Amino acid sequence: MHVTIDPRAGFCWGVVRTVQIAEETLEANPKGTVYVLGHIIHNPREIERLEAQGLRTIQREDISTLPPGSKVIVRAHGEPPETYRLARQHGVEIIDATCPVVTKLQERVRKFYDLGYQIVIFGKPTHAEVMGVRGVCNDECIVVQGVEEALERVDLRRKTVLFSQTTMDRPAFLRLRDALKERIAELVVEEMGAIATEFHAKDTICGQVAGRENDLRQFAREQDIVIFVAGRQSSNGKVLFEVARSENPRTYFIEDVSELQAEWFDGVERVGITGATSTPQWYMQYVRSVILERFVPASVSQ
Repeated sequence: MHVTIDPRAGFCWGVVRTVQIAEETLEANPKGTVYVLGHIIHNPREIERLEAQGLRTIQREDISTLPPGSKVIVRAHGEPPETYRLARQHGVEIIDATCPVVTKLQERVRKFYDLGYQIVIFGKPTHAEVMGVRGVCNDECIVVQGVEEALERVDLRRKTVLFSQTTMDRPAFLRLRDALKERIAELVVEEMGAIATEFHAKDTICGQVAGRENDLRQFAREQDIVIFVAGRQSSNGKVLFEVARSENPRTYFIEDVSELQAEWFDGVERVGITGATSTPQWYMQYVRSVILERFVPASVSQ
């Protein structure tokens, strides 16, 4: 049995940056508590690792209870302006680890809001990133998850700009774009990479999520089974898992090694391990070692 880790899997650069900021802040405050607003990433094993170093997860409403001078990390998903105002009001120091892609998204939403556009966001209304984006336009936006919902809620007579949560499924975004293009006379599409230059397209779907899809499809096709490792709350994990499963029906989602099942490995020669952009490399290596220890006969070469 050959057990291979997807070479393209692991943290995206935005998550790498956020975790690095957290580690540096913890190292600089060995005797003080460092807080983060919400789970720093959607991976319970990495959260446990950082909590062991002193990181504590809080919610926005907890800011008012912290001692002045407390350090609070804003994770990669970003926060609405109200969070920063609340921190200043209570003398709390914000360590901003917002992913630059998310920051750019917020800036462009604010720009088009100020220009009087109807703001449409393809995403999940309560996702942390979307909550931050909603905040920069006073929640005067329409958040939709598909074409049918958009056609019911969007005013097709207004000048409109379409954005996407950075970790959403790209083909679904393009279907929504095409449906609105057919019906709205003045539409600006903030999409991946300037595909349609006539719409002055910009990048609001993370390139590392969208860019992984083709490589992931190839990787999944080459395996007998695929073990997809991610936190169950990971938005891009859900998207990428479905991409892998569409190419290889024997793709199994796990959050913890305790979920591995022996029958998955019966008669299998090639096992692939991959994950979300919030899945740490060290945990995929651990999953591989467990598979080799538990499910591979000692006499078989790996």
